[in-house]
Amino acid sequence: MKELVIVSGKGGTGKTTLTASFAALSGDKIMADCDVDAADLHLLLKPAILKEEKFVSSQVAVIDRESCLACDICRTVCRFEAISEDYVVNPMDCEGCRLCERMCPIEVIHMEKQENGKWYIAETEFGPMVFAQLGVAEENSGQLVSLVRREAQKLAKEKNLNYIIIDGPPGVGCPVNSAITGTQLAVIVTEPTMSGIHDLKRILELTRQFRVPALVVVNKFDLNLENTEQIEAYCRERRVELIGKIPFDTSVIKALQAGEILVHFSGDGKISRIVTDIWEKVFSHLNRL
Repeated sequence: MKELVIVSGKGGTGKTTLTASFAALSGDKIMADCDVDAADLHLLLKPAILKEEKFVSSQVAVIDRESCLACDICRTVCRFEAISEDYVVNPMDCEGCRLCERMCPIEVIHMEKQENGKWYIAETEFGPMVFAQLGVAEENSGQLVSLVRREAQKLAKEKNLNYIIIDGPPGVGCPVNSAITGTQLAVIVTEPTMSGIHDLKRILELTRQFRVPALVVVNKFDLNLENTEQIEAYCRERRVELIGKIPFDTSVIKALQAGEILVHFSGDGKISRIVTDIWEKVFSHLNRL
């Protein structure tokens, strides 16, 4: 089983649009949307939910106010000021460190697990899919990314599928680390802007640290040819293959507005041929690893 992850230095670079097209162009695979903070691949693949589970990764303190002696020790030791003057714990402020529970002299504080989001197993027109949605303002997205990948790997083994295509989170933070670790190949999507070049350098360095080979795609390359040349020069310098340049095309916007996958919406148009060519190069690289 081989895992391909599509990542970008920031959101909005076209990563999910490309991933959805890869899903439509490939077979023998399972899709995993690891952008758990802002999952949107399901909006294009339109999955039918087969299984829904709670994601529980944190806990908060709860005080038995009827038994509480109001000694104030818990409020004194809490560095996060999560306990009110009438000894009610604010779950938004509680970090689950358990110090108040340990310091309570009459043991009237206990910890309760919190639901931090949901994860799903689904079926799409293009095969099975695992995705998740972290709750509003919830943390531990890296753990949820790892969970999605584990479930995708488990499902791929059950169904005897040889590839997992991962729509990775943007940036270079913890969830991206969880999405990249142990994959066989990364496709980095970037744009010809100064911030795009900066983000490309950061995510490329991250893939190197994890020893994951990377390929680069420049989206909307014709909006700034000078910056595109900088990206090409940087890739040559770092010996990273730039496998495709996608021009600005209004059909991309129209496809998203229609909630359709780009290569389906565009048919046999120029943009579809470019994306198909990119996929064929990616698939060839993946099979050589």
